[in-house]
Amino acid sequence: MRVVAAMSGGVDSAVAAARAVEAGHDVTGVHLALSRNPASYRSGARGCCTIEDSNDARRAADVIGIPFYVWDLSERFHEDVVEDFMDEYAAGRTPNPCLRCNEKIKFAAVLDRALALGFDAVATGHYAQLRTGADGLVEMHRATDHGKDQSYVLGVLDQQQLRHSLFPLGDTAKPLVREEAARRGLLVADKPDSHDICFVADGDNAGWLREKLGDRAPNHGGDIVDATTGETVGTHTGTYGFTIGQRRGLRLGTPAPDGKPRFVLDIEPVSGTVTVGPRDQLAVDRVEGIRPRWCGTVPERVEGTVQLRAHGAEHRAVVVVEGDHVVVDLLDPAEGIAPGQAVVIYDGTRVVGSATIAATRPVGARA
Repeated sequence: MRVVAAMSGGVDSAVAAARAVEAGHDVTGVHLALSRNPASYRSGARGCCTIEDSNDARRAADVIGIPFYVWDLSERFHEDVVEDFMDEYAAGRTPNPCLRCNEKIKFAAVLDRALALGFDAVATGHYAQLRTGADGLVEMHRATDHGKDQSYVLGVLDQQQLRHSLFPLGDTAKPLVREEAARRGLLVADKPDSHDICFVADGDNAGWLREKLGDRAPNHGGDIVDATTGETVGTHTGTYGFTIGQRRGLRLGTPAPDGKPRFVLDIEPVSGTVTVGPRDQLAVDRVEGIRPRWCGTVPERVEGTVQLRAHGAEHRAVVVVEGDHVVVDLLDPAEGIAPGQAVVIYDGTRVVGSATIAATRPVGARA
């Protein structure tokens, strides 16, 4: 096959490209220029969008012996990922930009361009596994290394995208990937993993949003109210600086009467009110999702597990699908689940699909 290897400049994508060559594919390395100002997007191990990363990817391609190009997708990335991130936080929701990037950029814009140029597939360094099921459909499963498993952020991929995807690292533990990179002479063997959000250079989401939103912000301040007493216990400079389940950075002026730590329970952008309360009020036993995306056949009901955060635990659940609406009853209640995040549905290790969380139901709130 003719394969585009998406090379971020990190160790995983470099080894994935090398393995694709060894598998007999005709491989071309491509680095995605996602930043309008690439020098500003990395600080330490943050991000994957800098000139430094582009140079690392080019050097890796030279060692592997494959052609290398840079594709400028900065405009598309800004529109589909960065703008979405700002809009979601302004609306009081908590988005996952990495998941959105996979959906809109790496396996949509890149794959579309690759197919138009006559390539057959896109290979990435994501940790997930692809198998062909008994029905002939391509199934996506968790990686062997569960600590590095990235099937959650790939849960937005549909069958067409999976048929044209390669994940060469899904059966390998991360330490072994680094060892392999060193044996191959790849200088990125010891390069730190990127983390956090690539376009927020210093990791300060609230500060970044304050600067970028400007007049688009729904508010520039409001009250922090205790759900237990109804009293105003503090103020803030913008609801976009909070997420459900947050504990740090609340700067409450009034101590809770019960002496328990307070967490963010609700965010209301219109009134500017942030509601806080004790941890036991964070637990939810139902999640409702919208805009589902299915990796294969659309199910009616799934008795399996769900994952509610990129690095979160699995929760046993019963999922009922009603058109574009998904109802997830959690047999294991979860805490701090925010609208805007994704619920990814599993049957064993197989990814069934995903949906965007629109609402949650607190434990004890059954009608």
